[in-house]
Amino acid sequence: MQTLISPSLLAADFTNLQADIEMVNNSEADWFHLDIMDGVFVPNISYGIPVVEQINRIAKKPLDVHLMIIDPDRYVKAFQESGADILTVHYEACTHLHRTVQNIKQHGMKAGVSLNPHTPISVLEDIITDIDLVLLMSVNPGFGGQSFIENTYNKVKKLKNLIKEKHSNSLIEIDGGVNLETGKKLIEAGANALVAGSFVFGSENPTKTISNLKKL
Repeated sequence: MQTLISPSLLAADFTNLQADIEMVNNSEADWFHLDIMDGVFVPNISYGIPVVEQINRIAKKPLDVHLMIIDPDRYVKAFQESGADILTVHYEACTHLHRTVQNIKQHGMKAGVSLNPHTPISVLEDIITDIDLVLLMSVNPGFGGQSFIENTYNKVKKLKNLIKEKHSNSLIEIDGGVNLETGKKLIEAGANALVAGSFVFGSENPTKTISNLKKL
């Protein structure tokens, strides 16, 4: 399958957000990646449900919503109503992960599970067949523009092996430090989807940058 590209709106120009959303609409991107941060699970605050609702009014592609928050179960219904198509929660934030995943699916969304850089792939062994997407953090979550963690390539390979071993249909998505160089190596390791924020929105021609990522 062709690599899925999910530009992260955290790096967009919030003084002219509509223009950046329409740029993504008209690009070769597949999804919109929306980072929701609560200032507790990660040391930063981004935006919440009202902004997601406004993005959904303009977006013509699926909303790939990444919850970097504690107690995500409280907000599953609210994010579904705001327009989320994929809802990804952090393994580290869920006491009862299986219940959370089932809750997301019962609300008609695809369920994703994210792992922080220090969390081993092995924690997914008993749930990999229940989830639609695994989001591997290749930087420590909370801020954009960080340096890529090289061990991510090994984690992608381990995850790919687990998916094959368990006959799972889960996609592998990578978030953090993605550019043309790291993106190519990630795809070679087995990644299916790439999140890119500052690399896209900080470039001179974001549409062309998305196209270049799509061609990897």
